Amino acid sequence: MDLGLKGKVALITGGSKGIGFQTALTLAREGAQVAICARNEDDLQKAAASITEQTGSEAFFIQTDVSVQADCEAAVAKTVEHFGRLDILVNNAGTAAAKPFDQVSTNLWNQDLDLKLFGAIQCSRAALPHFRTAGGGAIVNIATSAAKTPSASSLPTSVSRAAGLALTNAMSKDLAADGIRVNAVCIGLIRSDQIEQSWKKNAPDLTWEQFANDPKHDIPLGRIGKTQEAANVIAFLVSDAASYVTGTSVNVDGGKGAAL
Repeated sequence: MDLGLKGKVALITGGSKGIGFQTALTLAREGAQVAICARNEDDLQKAAASITEQTGSEAFFIQTDVSVQADCEAAVAKTVEHFGRLDILVNNAGTAAAKPFDQVSTNLWNQDLDLKLFGAIQCSRAALPHFRTAGGGAIVNIATSAAKTPSASSLPTSVSRAAGLALTNAMSKDLAADGIRVNAVCIGLIRSDQIEQSWKKNAPDLTWEQFANDPKHDIPLGRIGKTQEAANVIAFLVSDAASYVTGTSVNVDGGKGAAL
């Protein structure tokens, strides 16, 4: 299937590793021009070089802290200056922060909300006039399954991600008249640096395959997911193939989530 991404320009936050990197790589393979941003310049350089090596297409990178409004605005402006337009924004930047309620400091609440919620708000707001100039656009906000059904000791992440889902739905209503679609992807257990650290720390005697398929994860499909599986869903949602899809969230969690 042709996803209709050739010639489109995409900006992916948190694009140097994990799902963000795999999404950028997938979009580039589909013919899109991609810009990636993250905080670590060395990681960005390696990611951009890898995308170019694997696809033959340039990957533009911008060192960015999305918890800083000026950085969000600069990332969007530099992407448009470099490629001439902007059609797609994937708000992927974020880290896992999961503690019991009484162990979450005010500072940690602020850091998490600034990174995950206000980062998405500020990047989307900066992208909006460029989407309107282009005649439309697509935004995907990355969330987690815990945003829908929070478990104990899942704070502040579950709350900031839940706010992101509300943001997604409200934005989709406000921006639909401009041809701008806004959706969310709720991630479950997907192989990442953090998951690999947990594997090496808690189950060093197991191979990755044994760890990923361990029944204790309680995943109906029986395994931890791959970054490509998340990237495939994101690529669909930002593509013309999903031209009538907005204001929704898709679980990519192997069936573990308790809510649709």
